[in-house]
Amino acid sequence: MRWPDPCPVCETLKPRSFAALMELYEQNYLRVRCLFPLMQDMQGVYVSHASGCLRLRVDVLEQSRHTTTLHLSYIMSDNESRPDVEVRVYHDALQAEILNCGCSLSKNIYRLSKIRDPETSALLCKWKLNRFLYKWLNYLQRQGHGFAEDRLPQPFKEAVSA
Repeated sequence: MRWPDPCPVCETLKPRSFAALMELYEQNYLRVRCLFPLMQDMQGVYVSHASGCLRLRVDVLEQSRHTTTLHLSYIMSDNESRPDVEVRVYHDALQAEILNCGCSLSKNIYRLSKIRDPETSALLCKWKLNRFLYKWLNYLQRQGHGFAEDRLPQPFKEAVSA
């Protein structure tokens, strides 16, 4: 699968509409599928090594016919998970979105859905989170991370050595 071209809509700082958010989800799906082409066959925990870069840890949290839930983070020397992102991939809808991340923004998203202020709306919060995912996936690809068929490692064992 070829890496998708940049998405001008996804580069904007604020969403123009709900349709723009759906476009961002679709762009994230394309990028996730490029990094993890065998995602539907993956189970457990995997690590990607890219020369001169932090190791990327991917936990397959849930796997079903229509969705896959992944936890993505770097393996840090202090054993902290950063950026600590949980992503749901919708295979039938061809979309991917951040469900949760280790930040206050994602924890407040549903509370914010009742607020009418455009600066703190749920749409804007989801846009910021998923725009981060869009940019991070591009960065991971540029670094050389991925889980292509010829590079798919054996499931990762819990004992991580630095």
